[in-house]
Amino acid sequence: MTTLSAFNRFTDQLSEQDQLMPVLFIGHGSPMNGIEDNEFSRRWTKLAREIPIPKAVLVVSAHWLSRGTRITAMDFPETIHDFGGFPKALFDLQYKAPGDLSVAKETAALIKSTQVELDHDWGLDHGTWTVVRHMYPQANIPVLQLSIDASKGPQYQYELARELYNLRKKGVLIIGSGNMVHNLRMVAWDKLNDNEYGYDWAIEMNHTFKELIRNGDHQKLVNYEALGRAALLSIPTPEHYFPLLYVLGLKGKNEEASFFNDKLVGGSLTMTSVKFG
Repeated sequence: MTTLSAFNRFTDQLSEQDQLMPVLFIGHGSPMNGIEDNEFSRRWTKLAREIPIPKAVLVVSAHWLSRGTRITAMDFPETIHDFGGFPKALFDLQYKAPGDLSVAKETAALIKSTQVELDHDWGLDHGTWTVVRHMYPQANIPVLQLSIDASKGPQYQYELARELYNLRKKGVLIIGSGNMVHNLRMVAWDKLNDNEYGYDWAIEMNHTFKELIRNGDHQKLVNYEALGRAALLSIPTPEHYFPLLYVLGLKGKNEEASFFNDKLVGGSLTMTSVKFG
């Protein structure tokens, strides 16, 4: 297994490489996906085998909202169990991936629109570790999180993401982790195991989101509130949607979208995910 010191030497001077790392938006869904062997977690495992091995993973998770922008900068970020009412096995799980201070500093330096604070208190929340542990189960690749400034709107999030593009040239895998359609108040609990069932508005917006992403119509996606009632029902609060805007901001000019885990859960959630590159 590669040691932390070896990875720190590896990433201490991030250099550009010939191959551009892909960028991913992943619908993370229930925390239980972190320990379950299901169609979603199996796809995350397979995905990691399909893309180049990253030097580091940087995640923008729906579950780290802050005032200002922060990035984790500790040697070993803690595994945060930011949920309740789940089995003990989920709370017992620890994902002990290293962090990487050099990647944190380089990321902070790339962002010119705001001052990024190095954070030593957060860790990896379930928007990160429930996904990444299936992709890199040996926990031998540095994992960092970048917070979402909750005081800013969608245009700000999209434009900030564009400043991170050079990380893709340097072997960093950037993941936005949320859900395109995410309305917990309207979940049909009796339909949780029916991945074909969805409210009409959720089905409509899942289709609309995919079409706009395919067509590269980012401004309509940024201005999602203008898409009508279905959009407002799909995104009652923006935190699970904002990670998608980061991924759109990181898309290269001629990169096409490929979708995976395109499923509905409980009628009012989608696991729909997208890869560029």
